[in-house]
Amino acid sequence: MTYTHDTHRGPVTLSKEGLPGWLDPVVRAAETVEPLQLSRFLPPENGSGRQSAVLILFGEGEHGPELLLMERAGSLRSHAGQPSFPGGALDPEDGDVRGDGPLRAALREAEEETGLDPLGVQLFGVLPALYIPVSGFVVTPVLGWWREPSPVGVVDPNETARVFTVPVADLTDPANRATTVHPSGHRGPAFLVESALVWGFTAGVIDRLLHYAGWERPWNRENEVPLDWRS
Repeated sequence: MTYTHDTHRGPVTLSKEGLPGWLDPVVRAAETVEPLQLSRFLPPENGSGRQSAVLILFGEGEHGPELLLMERAGSLRSHAGQPSFPGGALDPEDGDVRGDGPLRAALREAEEETGLDPLGVQLFGVLPALYIPVSGFVVTPVLGWWREPSPVGVVDPNETARVFTVPVADLTDPANRATTVHPSGHRGPAFLVESALVWGFTAGVIDRLLHYAGWERPWNRENEVPLDWRS
């Protein structure tokens, strides 16, 4: 399947051709995973919720396979200071959510937030849409391969505090894994990597991807870390 992007940035394609072999388990997981296997929070049946998309971008760095993450600015109204995938709400020019809208939005937002060149990104899969109750966003995770890496960094300090990559080996290391307990009582997986606590929606998606890709290593789920772990 191929989607095209008719802006000056050129075409955007959804393709599995030429991916590195180590991504094969992620490709298979994306093709077979069911929504409830990713999260118990699914989009409302009445169609409410603001449509959005995130880019789950895999690259290959000095320490092997890695993921691109960012830390949201502390001044934001939603998810302030929280590590996340690049992404955001669909704009009207992105197109319909039932078509290529999420693909366009994921690349556009990633470019706006991290400065990456979308022409160097090969999109290869889309996960089922999920729901974030606290913000009312319906989020479509879009999977990408950083085929031609480009420089990244903070574009707008009002939106982004920092941009960083995390080796997949660090995400699978049991020493970096923990469980967070939200004040609401909700428990969820977390990762202590790159001087950051990755939790919430982002950590939940990473956790399930590692599991269904067969990369997960046994870790101590009783190791609890408070959300204010740096205080």
